[in-house]
Amino acid sequence: MFMKKLKMNWGTGIAAVYLGFVIMILVLVGMSASQKIDLATDKYYDAELKFQEKIDKTKRALLLPQPLSWELTGDQIRIHFPEGFKDHSISGKLNLYCPSNNQNDRTFKLEPVHNEQLISLKDTPAGRYILQFDWQAGPETYWNEGVLTLEQTKNQPQK
Repeated sequence: MFMKKLKMNWGTGIAAVYLGFVIMILVLVGMSASQKIDLATDKYYDAELKFQEKIDKTKRALLLPQPLSWELTGDQIRIHFPEGFKDHSISGKLNLYCPSNNQNDRTFKLEPVHNEQLISLKDTPAGRYILQFDWQAGPETYWNEGVLTLEQTKNQPQK
């Protein structure tokens, strides 16, 4: 029955504004601290030290008379190695790097037969991937990159 009237003066208003500002800053700091940040690699410093080696591999790959090529056929990627390496043993690895979610990253061993290899992407989630080929033919090493977009198929579960 008795209601006290809340008296508002300049001091109370200024204190309320400062308190509101502090609360807003704390909420923003909390939100930013909970954001998921995926690095290109967990060992980025070691990768940075080897960057010149990658540049040299890329230059060698660009100088090849016939480049490495690939195509997406259904749920497989078909890799075509240059014809000039038929007499060489080709080895290496293919990294599928997903910039939006490092949980989707995949690595495959390169072991071509007659300069061609099929790699199944059946269990790979849909999304945009950067293909990173780190391969060797004879004594020389090479690096190729490309982009691959996998579409959602009926066989893959929805997330």
